[in-house]
Amino acid sequence: MTPAALCREAALSFDCAGETLQGVLAMPTDAPVRALGVLIVVGGPQVRIGSHRQFVALARWLAMHGHATLRFDVRGMGDSTGTPRSFDELHDDIAAGIDALLTTPGVERVALWGLCDGASACLLYVDTARDARIAGLALLNPWVRSEESLAHTHVKHYYRQRLLQRAFWNKLLRGGIGLRAIQDLLRNLRRLRRQPRQKQRSFQECMASGWQSFGGGLLVLLSDTDWTAREFEEQYRSDKMWAGARGRQDVVWRHITGADHTLSAAPARMAAEQATLAWLRELG
Repeated sequence: MTPAALCREAALSFDCAGETLQGVLAMPTDAPVRALGVLIVVGGPQVRIGSHRQFVALARWLAMHGHATLRFDVRGMGDSTGTPRSFDELHDDIAAGIDALLTTPGVERVALWGLCDGASACLLYVDTARDARIAGLALLNPWVRSEESLAHTHVKHYYRQRLLQRAFWNKLLRGGIGLRAIQDLLRNLRRLRRQPRQKQRSFQECMASGWQSFGGGLLVLLSDTDWTAREFEEQYRSDKMWAGARGRQDVVWRHITGADHTLSAAPARMAAEQATLAWLRELG
């Protein structure tokens, strides 16, 4: 039987700072509801369905295994009212989603699940809220991009590989696209030399702070063909703002083979779903 046949779904409307958010709650059909529910946090200009119906599939998969799962449109997106806002302004939306999910009979704690800047929004939320109701964060390809981080990732993962290819140098000697690649490399190296002054914490610093201070479980899912995932790994491993966060030993890391940013291939999507479920079982 398909996940859709093993779960039931209900439309859910709830308030957020005077606006009305619309969501869909997936619950098991026959199995008892587990105490740990899941809130899918949708970031960026995206609705609760997700790319390739990704969030629909995830919610149904988790629900058929007993985890009530809520996916919803934040303010200004999809069917929800209000003005659209950036991923770093979703504090009230996430809090409202948690409140709504916890009204489900049997649900006592919540795990947040986010993709890209939705994952970033989850870390920003726990950095600010210190919400004891949150048992864990599942983060797929977290967004940490800045001009400098993108330049660093390109220099390390793209240009280093290109400079070792004979075809690249042949094109360069013939005046082909190799020359443009060299020019791009020089531009990226200049970006890396910049040291911008910041009067307040960047969102990346707030993410690192949330990661370090959060007392629940952490699951990190990284697609192996995605630039956003590579940028996150580079910043996590090498940037001093993540030095304290790197001290955590309880983080579960899962690299998804053959996966792009939104897990458009079914095997990659299913691998992420299975990794999420196994992690939820460990959280209890």
